Amino acid sequence: MKRSRTVALLVMGTAPLFLAACSKESEVEGLYTSLESCVAQTNDSYTCGEAFKNAKQEAEATAPRYASREECVAAHGEGQCEARQAGSQSYFMPLMTGFLLGQMLRGGQTAGFTSSPAFKDRNGNWQRPAPGAGAGGVYRPGAATAMAPVAQQPDRAPTASRGGFGDRSGDRGAAT
Repeated sequence: MKRSRTVALLVMGTAPLFLAACSKESEVEGLYTSLESCVAQTNDSYTCGEAFKNAKQEAEATAPRYASREECVAAHGEGQCEARQAGSQSYFMPLMTGFLLGQMLRGGQTAGFTSSPAFKDRNGNWQRPAPGAGAGGVYRPGAATAMAPVAQQPDRAPTASRGGFGDRSGDRGAAT
């Protein structure tokens, strides 16, 4: 009798996990070079505006910081760096040249969004701050810049990735 109760409780406790794994959730993420290009692709000016604003705030906190203009230009290219001041400390950081908008979809309806800033390196490749990255002071040569590559093409229909048992799909679709 005690064993069957334990098994029943165990099954009841794990059932929501299995149901969640089977849900039809997807995430659509797009890379946009301007607020206008985001609105043109998504037809959602409010979400694009909020994503752009949040990405700019995040860029202030997570963009790489360089001790000199030359180090920043070496990493991001001429005309892509700006001088900043934090208290008595001055540093250089790359310009935010785009932003990523990720939308969680459930049953075809938007269930929330995420955003993050995007930067170009000197070779024209897109990057974003790595998850959990913080500026953490001035960049030192030879240290990691805490940036991750961005695979999306800018200002194009975003790619959807579907949830459920780790399935991923490369379906093309417009963010809504």
